[in-house]
Amino acid sequence: MKFFIVHAHPEANSFNGALTRYAKEVLHTIGHEVIISDLYAMQFNPVSDRRNFISYKQQNYYNQQTEEMYATEVDGFAPDIKAEMEKLDWCDVLIFQFPLWWFGLPAILKGWVDKVFAMGRTYGGGRFYDNGVFKGKKAMLSLTTGGPLTMYTEIGVNGDIHTILYPINHGIFHFVGFDVLPPFIVWSASRIKDERRQAYLEEYKQRLLMVNATPAIVYPSLKDFDQDFQLKQ
Repeated sequence: MKFFIVHAHPEANSFNGALTRYAKEVLHTIGHEVIISDLYAMQFNPVSDRRNFISYKQQNYYNQQTEEMYATEVDGFAPDIKAEMEKLDWCDVLIFQFPLWWFGLPAILKGWVDKVFAMGRTYGGGRFYDNGVFKGKKAMLSLTTGGPLTMYTEIGVNGDIHTILYPINHGIFHFVGFDVLPPFIVWSASRIKDERRQAYLEEYKQRLLMVNATPAIVYPSLKDFDQDFQLKQ
């Protein structure tokens, strides 16, 4: 299988870094292919503007979706964005590796999504959810948190972690067609002892080895909604 890991942590020696390196080692050992986009090491620019493109549909007014649709037609994406799009096309499994910052993705990773998940190229024209461009591929979040599990339950002070991750799992991955696997979460990454970190690495190894056998998160199908995109009674 082909794995694409988008890594978003500024410190190479962080536990996020350890998880990405270990994933590459484990997957290579069993014969899988791995590509890693280390966004900080690449100095990836997360800001969307006309630099996303090498050709323009409108010269005097910037509408990103209009330009994305045009770039899809004329192969007009900037080389750095086009390279990331080609990695998405190549992979069977997409993994986001990141620390949970302010209940969401680090800005550099959110900016990557803003640029790479472009209209026309990855969605549009009825190609979303069940009919998404990446239907048949899998995606998974691997992340670390600052607080313990108890803070991220339905009665925890931060709220349910699955609700927090819903905009990413459902609004990004599932929206473009991925089968979304349950997230792998390291709780209180900076506060745990080395023995627990080692145990987490072993748990992550098992998750990676079981990718094909892991049931995806179940979301309602498009057929469950009416013409106004409301769940049918």
